[in-house]
Amino acid sequence: MICQECKERPATMHFTKVVNGEKTTVQLCEKCAQEKGEFFMLDGAGGFSFNDLLAGLLNLDPSFQKAKSQPSPSEQIDQCEVCKMTFQQFINIGRFGCANCYDAFKDQMAPILRRLHSGNIKHGGKVPKRIGGSIHLKKKVQLLKEELRTLIAKEEFEKAAEIRDQIRSLENTMLDEEGRS
Repeated sequence: MICQECKERPATMHFTKVVNGEKTTVQLCEKCAQEKGEFFMLDGAGGFSFNDLLAGLLNLDPSFQKAKSQPSPSEQIDQCEVCKMTFQQFINIGRFGCANCYDAFKDQMAPILRRLHSGNIKHGGKVPKRIGGSIHLKKKVQLLKEELRTLIAKEEFEKAAEIRDQIRSLENTMLDEEGRS
């Protein structure tokens, strides 16, 4: 495919823009895309990384801007104790310096994670549909077994018997599903 701008070089950049349900596709060569300059993905480096995306989210999040302009008195951590990285450095680079940074900057990261995960702070992941049922059942059985141990330790045997029956029922359901597969 040829560049729609210069009509000389092969198009290596393909952009799709959807505004109010109207889809527009543009195919440009790298040179024309950089000259056109309206595409935020091209910052002169010829690419757009996940770090750039994360850094952009940090700068655009209104709750982050509010927190940045009014630092709370309880906020003692200006930098990571291990690698000495500051949160401002993280914003500029787009990645943390070490694993300890996640704990050091967890309060500043909460609004960003809420934005990325549709209101949630933790990412739960995805389970494929074809095996999702058995995984969820196994997880539920595991949680019930932990609860059963706790109830036995507290000597609440009536509740423990109910939990035991739930575990048996779920295990029978899992055996039935395995038999059908």
